Amino acid sequence: MASSPDVPSVGNTPEHPGNGSLSEASEASEAPHAAGTAAGERRGRVRARRAAVMAVPATLVAAGLAVLTAQGALGVQFAISGMPFTVTATELNGTGFEQFGGLDNMADGSPNAGDTGGQVLVVTSAIKNATLDHLCQSVDLGGTNLLITAGGGADKVKASDLTTDSTELSGNAAFDNIEIGNDAGTLTKAGVKGPIGVFSQQADTVHIANLRQTNYATTAGVFKLPGLKLRFSDSGC
Repeated sequence: MASSPDVPSVGNTPEHPGNGSLSEASEASEAPHAAGTAAGERRGRVRARRAAVMAVPATLVAAGLAVLTAQGALGVQFAISGMPFTVTATELNGTGFEQFGGLDNMADGSPNAGDTGGQVLVVTSAIKNATLDHLCQSVDLGGTNLLITAGGGADKVKASDLTTDSTELSGNAAFDNIEIGNDAGTLTKAGVKGPIGVFSQQADTVHIANLRQTNYATTAGVFKLPGLKLRFSDSGC
């Protein structure tokens, strides 16, 4: 059995052997309890915050491609203007192709929101490396068009890590080693992953003749535009 130390504590003398020891023992026993209570409260608050974050709704809408919103690498990470623009090319060739549904958001209070709530349902197309012949892009400004052309000569337009968010896409397309019905969160061909649970497709290569798109956003790691011309025009692409 262990023995108590001979050195008396403060207030604990031979004349008063128990003086002060009970209160100190009580305080000592209450301190861990208070600390444990505070720690429990903190843990409770942390758990509550985590639960609140996880409770943020992820499901949204389905149209064309089934869409579930989630935090992930979508084609666009900025607030779109809400003004669509047209893109055409006589030919597009790409390696590393992916496509999945997405949702773009306008800036708060955008005059272009209308009754959409500031959101546009889009199809995101991602291409690791792409070349385009006779690229044309136009934006209808109401009475006039801002027109951009490039790649009309021997040099083609080149882009890497290209993504486009479109509401319409047409042309004559051909794909190599296409996979249809993938989960967008598992895509590998273009280095972009969409939201988990979203329908998608991917292919090793893509070829589209007479490409025409209605886009709300485009991003690229590198975008080379030989023979670039920007001007106003009465007609668009």
